Amino acid sequence: MSESFERLNPNILITVKEKALHEGFDQEFQSYILDDDKVVDELEDTISKGGNIVDFHSCDLFPERWFDLVLVLRTDNTILYDRLEKRGYSQKKITENIDCEIFQVILEEAKDSYSNEIVVELQSNTVQDMECNASRIEQWFYNFKAQKNQH
Repeated sequence: MSESFERLNPNILITVKEKALHEGFDQEFQSYILDDDKVVDELEDTISKGGNIVDFHSCDLFPERWFDLVLVLRTDNTILYDRLEKRGYSQKKITENIDCEIFQVILEEAKDSYSNEIVVELQSNTVQDMECNASRIEQWFYNFKAQKNQH
């Protein structure tokens, strides 16, 4: 996506680390244990203004009022396995991610947390998929901004 989106996309993991919005570090999964309330409180002013893109691996901690559209990226398990292995993830973390994909955990979480009308599932298996998704997201974003400017 274009660089203009970077200022609209708060890096949640960096914010969590820099501002200690966590309850510690999970050595087994090599990730921070988020303090959901602290994360939401920290992002509230920025996100509630609208016009942001939030990229995160989970969604149920975020209030429904923050979003006009929720995108869930899906990937074939074999492709996901290879991606996570290349990132150096532990076998346990890879297995957890694969299980989540198989059981559609994030998709179901999104559907349970937000209105089904705003939840959209996108495939993200190939570079072409990713480029198409990026184009669609940019178009949705510009359409959103245009609609907001008309009101």
